[in-house]
Amino acid sequence: MTEVPTESDIASEAAITTETSTWKNSMKLAIRDSKTLMDALGLAPEQMAANGLAEQQFPVFVPLEFLSRMRQKDPTDPLLLQVLAQDTEMDIAQSYHQDPVGDSLVEVAPGLLHKYRGRVLMIVSGACAVHCRYCFRRHYPYNTAPKRFEDWLPSLDYIRNDSTIHEVILSGGDPLTVTDDRLAELVEHLDAIPHLARLRIHTRLPVVIPQRVDDALCRWLSATRLSKWVVLHINHANEIDGGVVDAIRRLQSCGAIVLNQAVLLRDINDSVKALSELCERLVNLGVLPYYLHQLDRVAGAQHFEVDESQGLHLVSELAKRLPGFAVPKYVVEISGEASKSPILPEHRLAFLE
Repeated sequence: MTEVPTESDIASEAAITTETSTWKNSMKLAIRDSKTLMDALGLAPEQMAANGLAEQQFPVFVPLEFLSRMRQKDPTDPLLLQVLAQDTEMDIAQSYHQDPVGDSLVEVAPGLLHKYRGRVLMIVSGACAVHCRYCFRRHYPYNTAPKRFEDWLPSLDYIRNDSTIHEVILSGGDPLTVTDDRLAELVEHLDAIPHLARLRIHTRLPVVIPQRVDDALCRWLSATRLSKWVVLHINHANEIDGGVVDAIRRLQSCGAIVLNQAVLLRDINDSVKALSELCERLVNLGVLPYYLHQLDRVAGAQHFEVDESQGLHLVSELAKRLPGFAVPKYVVEISGEASKSPILPEHRLAFLE
């Protein structure tokens, strides 16, 4: 049953809207430490194993809009657990690394990764709208990535000189932390490369700060001749509120096909109920559940991992409950492989062989 918002809930949302009327203000007002985050949710220090050293290594960053969707006084809230720095981050397992997917091995120009055939990925920004503790690029050397448009010229030359490249992925960090003027300039130059056909944007900003999908963004996104694909990152249905719904609809009205990729996370979405609610909510909004990722083994994130056998069980149960288009592909990224690798039951692998 849908909960009816209380007067205090409405007042709180109104205050957030007033204070963070633009996405840039939201970035400035974001919570930047675990204590403030716990205080805002009415949690006592002994309820959460927050860790200051983990926070120093990878800062806390939580916009007020995302905070507003967390449950008060609930240390098990699935949104909170994604962003709070905790003691478990300091227990680094041997199989966890700073570059788990091999980004450094496929960098062909500053900030340009050419990992898969036919497409390249541009690290457009090192900034994010929220710091997810399981982020596979939490150790990426963003200081080496381009900061000005001029810094992208070698990458543009590389793309221009390779006619087998048909798709450019804007990623980061989060590419939508870059101003619209700079993004418009970059996309204009990509538009002028005749063999490019598709533009893909990987972003969490329309989810954590929905007002980022504003008129300026819609102008340059609508103007490109390239086929537009926006891949959101939503792990739990509680992340989707009215503002996120509006942002998705605006992206779709710009001609973008909107997909979602989620990461399978222990104690956050590792249940049939959580995943089925997420997938069904997405397809009802016209968003295709694209991938369910097995956790990338990045140093500091080992406490989020779910065993693959459990993941296979969950996906199998989703297939019994949902139409095929609502069931995401369960995949893992393996450094050096030519594509994402599907995680399949043993009998399915034997059939494919």
